[in-house]
Amino acid sequence: MGTAKGERRRQELVAAAAALLREGGFDAVRHRAVAERAGLPLASTTYYFASLDDLVTAAVDWSSRVELGEGRAQLDALTGPDDPAELAEILLDLLMGTDSRHSGLDPVLLRYERLVGAGRRPYLAPLMREMRVELDALLNEIVVRSGVPLGETALRDLVAIIDGAVINALIEADPDPRAAAREVLLRTLGSGP
Repeated sequence: MGTAKGERRRQELVAAAAALLREGGFDAVRHRAVAERAGLPLASTTYYFASLDDLVTAAVDWSSRVELGEGRAQLDALTGPDDPAELAEILLDLLMGTDSRHSGLDPVLLRYERLVGAGRRPYLAPLMREMRVELDALLNEIVVRSGVPLGETALRDLVAIIDGAVINALIEADPDPRAAAREVLLRTLGSGP
């Protein structure tokens, strides 16, 4: 087992890599950039991680767990069947990120690039499958507690509908892809125009 200082440095590198990943995608995560962001020597990235792929994997894992934690906090705040608009916002937060509430196009574009880009990195496949299982379970808990229980297939279809609306909005350079996804989601839930 490593020292407390070593573990702290490793976590600083992971947090720095995760921030770079969220801000600039996979191409932004480079040894030098991560070390600079963490305020650590360049050699620390190769000391604590066998490869850049290992560092990227740790960053994706960290980011995903933070996002799932935010979703769990929203689940814990739910007290029962709620307004469909509130449910929509929680689902959009989980699928698009909380940054999409106020920051417009860029955070959404970067998040979807990250998701699609993960498919081009086979070393991320096991982690992405694990995260998908956890996300699906959390989404299911949220819709059940909100009074809109869906089966596994219907929940996957709902996610696909949201993803499709987001991608369409991104293709059209819509400045507010979250609004486009919200509209489609509320219609799908039977609560929109």
